[in-house]
Amino acid sequence: MTVRRAFGTPLPIDGVLPDLLRTLDAGTNAVLVAEPGAGKTTRVPLALLDAKWRKDGKILVLEPRRLAARAAARRMASELGEKPGETVGYRVRMETRVSSRTRIEVITEGVFTRLILDDPELSGIAAILFDEFHERSLDGDLGLALALDVQSALREDLRLLPMSATLDAASISKLLGDAPVLECQGRSFPVETKYLGRDPKDRIEPQAVRAIRQAVSEETGSLLVFLPGQGEIRRTADILSGRLPANCQVAPLYGGLDAKAQDAAIRPAEDGTRKIVLASSIAQTSLTIEGVCVVIDCGLARVPKFEPQTGLTRLETVRVSRASADQRRGRAGRTEPGVCYRLWDEAQTVALPAAEAPEILEADLTGLVLDLATWGTLDPTSLTFADPPPSAAWKEAKSLLADLGALDAAGHLTRQGKALSSLPLHPRLAHMVIEGADRGLGYTAALIALLLSEPGLGGRDPDLRARLRAVRNEKSQRAKDGRALASRWLKQAGGNGTGVEIESAGILLALAYPDRVAQARGQIGRFRLANGRGAELERENALADAEFLAIAEVQGKAANGRVQLCAPITRSEIEELFASDIVEEDEVQLTGEGALKARRVVRYKAVELQSTSIRSADPAAVERALINEIRRRGTSRLPWSKDQQRLRKRVAYSRENGADDLPDLSDQHLTGTLDDWLQPYLSGLTSLASVNAALLGNALAGLLPFDAAAKLDALAPSHFTAPTGSKVPIDYGAAAGPSLSIRVQELFGLTIHPSVCDGKLPLILELLSPAQRPIQITRDLPGFWAGSWKDVKADMKGRYPKHPWPDDPTLADATRRAKRRGT
Repeated sequence: MTVRRAFGTPLPIDGVLPDLLRTLDAGTNAVLVAEPGAGKTTRVPLALLDAKWRKDGKILVLEPRRLAARAAARRMASELGEKPGETVGYRVRMETRVSSRTRIEVITEGVFTRLILDDPELSGIAAILFDEFHERSLDGDLGLALALDVQSALREDLRLLPMSATLDAASISKLLGDAPVLECQGRSFPVETKYLGRDPKDRIEPQAVRAIRQAVSEETGSLLVFLPGQGEIRRTADILSGRLPANCQVAPLYGGLDAKAQDAAIRPAEDGTRKIVLASSIAQTSLTIEGVCVVIDCGLARVPKFEPQTGLTRLETVRVSRASADQRRGRAGRTEPGVCYRLWDEAQTVALPAAEAPEILEADLTGLVLDLATWGTLDPTSLTFADPPPSAAWKEAKSLLADLGALDAAGHLTRQGKALSSLPLHPRLAHMVIEGADRGLGYTAALIALLLSEPGLGGRDPDLRARLRAVRNEKSQRAKDGRALASRWLKQAGGNGTGVEIESAGILLALAYPDRVAQARGQIGRFRLANGRGAELERENALADAEFLAIAEVQGKAANGRVQLCAPITRSEIEELFASDIVEEDEVQLTGEGALKARRVVRYKAVELQSTSIRSADPAAVERALINEIRRRGTSRLPWSKDQQRLRKRVAYSRENGADDLPDLSDQHLTGTLDDWLQPYLSGLTSLASVNAALLGNALAGLLPFDAAAKLDALAPSHFTAPTGSKVPIDYGAAAGPSLSIRVQELFGLTIHPSVCDGKLPLILELLSPAQRPIQITRDLPGFWAGSWKDVKADMKGRYPKHPWPDDPTLADATRRAKRRGT
């Protein structure tokens, strides 16, 4: 039986710990749902230290963010009267505090992915706690899937415990083999909610400032202000400068800050002062900022959205979910009664989405696919994911990894893929570091990878070269730690050196982002990427008039996004880097008059490196141009003859009435299959005017071979042969059905109504007078003879006395002529 550890300050979670300990004594998995303020993050790991099943194994606590990992480790170490790195330690990128004594290790989810890939048996690990699992980060989902795989195949003794304040406990329990669910209420104080509304036409920063000043005047204590991201935080801080009481200190808090600045933001305000913490979603969970009893929530968050069709991830500002809004509100009541000011109307709360979508459904999956390939599978269904990866993003990720040489044609991990997976970087950046090392540019590549992985380092200049200079010379601890980390990456990649080749930035970026090599497209600051998308750089930027750029970051709509980070690259550098992907082809376009205009183009994907006008183009290119123009216009605008139009209508009618083995000659189908039926007949043509009815007739004949034509003639003959021998065309395009117009005298003697489709469908007969004017429409000729013929005859006989009008037309001879004289 596990002994329960005694703690000093009581917390709500203490009441659940005995059940939790018994559950993990009896089984390996459990799910813990504990409301904010319960103390789960810091108390549960300490309670598990005395579990007998732990033996001498470590307890890993996974946090979504570095800030939360450091804070949790420090809080637990403090409870033990120790410093981080003793019994409790932490491991995050650029900072590690562990020792041989460490038994509780708080790590970020990304660090855990590297750990389990390097050691699938999880040697020396007794339990893994997935804190704030409701955030459903990509690394969190992957970590749990891999841990479950290890537990089922190698480590039946491994304990797994997802924990969260707002968790879909039932689905996660099922994921863990119907694991027991334990619940705990939190410790929170009443929070009053005030709705201030928001003007959607006004920027969020001045509205946030007005709310902050109102809260400072109405309430006491420190404030936690939630804003979408770094830009809004910085601008709000600028507006607040000089507009707050002297005892108010503004403290930014976002992921791009160094650890020292983040830690300063979450420390309690000094005596006699109030702290105004301007935070992104980083402060939404896992943190308690002492002294905060006022929350101002703008109701917005900035999240990454991946677009598989472009391969771009763009940041999008979206409304928070109700779950997030409730968590933010709860921050005001963690230590005392508080107030939450919401910058929206109360009625809008019900319209908020219930929860954020899991990251796996909207993220770039390239890293995930590489990790699974390293794990030994490219079938995501072989692992237990809470949500399966979307097929489009999965396919795009596999395609990119193939382009980077990480996967072979069969989808297996290559030697290059193994090298990429050994680096704790996005595969693009790992590829850049490895290739850069081979070119003697390894340290520069590693620094670029650092700048792209650590927002804020090196400043915000869109020119990567400026950021490289800044990070090379910066004296801050974060910059020093970053440079040390870049050196370790370079060493892992098999390179060395510390030289920074600033002007090689474009070459290195192109290695990481070959699809984002870009070319100027006429106007200053406007570029076309190799993937065909557009991007803009501010006209005032010195690189706005560059001929070619390598672009790392694009924000906004992918169709014409805003360049956030780039470097210049030359044509010769592109030609050297991508020699195997550069093609020379003839490009033919049609003028408005349908004449051909040809040029020879040297191209890297959508980037034109060279273009020359030519008189005689590759015949295949001419055919493609003609086909493309016909496709653009549609086959309905081709010069079909009347006979060809009638033929297509006959086929359409027959198909509608069961003969679906006949070819589809509709405009939609013909337009979609131009390459198959028309292109073979375009050889040697030099203009659109050459596509005439004769050519179309030959093409149609190819679509309608002899046996099909014979079947068509039997089912839907083109003409009706009258008793007089006249061949009258049948109209198959009429809405009411196939019809023909014929003089009534030509049908004398006919006792059976004419039909098509093997006699199943009667023709609509428009009976004409000798002057070719309609006198009757019928679907029943025998009925007409026996019925209304008498009245028609009486009327017509007076008008056309020279033509026969027999009493019984079924006994009369059909004729095309008037009566002979004297009869």
